Amino acid sequence: MDAIPYSQIEKGTFLIATPDVEKGIFSRSVVLICEHNSSGSFGLVINKPLHLELPKEIINTETLSNPYVSICAGGPMQTNQMMLLHTSNSVANQTLKVCDGVYLGGDLQFLQEILTEENGPHVHLCFGYTGWGAGQLEREFLDGNWFVWPAKESHIFHTPPEKLWGILLREMGGKHASLSMIPEDLSLN
Repeated sequence: MDAIPYSQIEKGTFLIATPDVEKGIFSRSVVLICEHNSSGSFGLVINKPLHLELPKEIINTETLSNPYVSICAGGPMQTNQMMLLHTSNSVANQTLKVCDGVYLGGDLQFLQEILTEENGPHVHLCFGYTGWGAGQLEREFLDGNWFVWPAKESHIFHTPPEKLWGILLREMGGKHASLSMIPEDLSLN
């Protein structure tokens, strides 16, 4: 892919927080846009891992065989709601295709099945989500809070979450690559 400016917000793109976003869950965050239309936008933060013990009704660790399961903070809205982001296209009637190889959705039975597969799909259990009203995300983008870049399954599921922000900026090239080297704590500079 050419390193050209990418400015189209649509389903299947990453929002990459600019260094100006310094606080909270959005600091150095990467958000996968799952839906974007004239009514608003919906996305999941994919690079903020959570370390939680979930009830056995959701994940029974005694039967967990799938090594590709991770838990992350999907955003600040409805943090008690869990969303499934995964690589399985086996329940097309329950899922939304976000980009090539990446799907959102599935019921509890689907979750239980994929958790017990030794070579199961990659799964992010996302708690919470991120949402914007009509025109709100576009204003934030124009105000310089976000960079936009096409999402890829490899970045979502195969790049260590703590490195994703910097890797995407370096992939974008130019001034973006320089920004990837700014330390989180500027007093260390």
